[in-house]
Amino acid sequence: TAHILTRATARSLVILDEIGRGTATADGVAIAYATLKYLHDTVRCKAVFATHYHELVPHVVPDLPALRTLHTAVHEDGRGGFAFLHKVRPGVYSKSHALYVAQIAGVPRPVLAMARDFAAAGLVRPSH
Repeated sequence: TAHILTRATARSLVILDEIGRGTATADGVAIAYATLKYLHDTVRCKAVFATHYHELVPHVVPDLPALRTLHTAVHEDGRGGFAFLHKVRPGVYSKSHALYVAQIAGVPRPVLAMARDFAAAGLVRPSH
């Protein structure tokens, strides 16, 4: 990221994926926000910025007028079925795909059920 931020120009196409992951959520969101804002305001380049930080949306959408949000389309059948449609659509998909991906990967049903219950209980809070 440092290399990109110090060398990108207005003629660059910057592709970044999951900037700020692997650290405390609050710090990661801050790094992702500052990176995106710097590319938008200072470098003024074209960029593709993939993130799972839904917390960014209320901050970056009003702050970055040239920003367009996109998401990968999915199909949910309402019975626990899920499929990636391999299409990009406007807007933000604010739900997590993690449990669906775990299901597709073959994680045992009892583990998925425990994970769903734990997620629904809201026991996990972002670390600071």
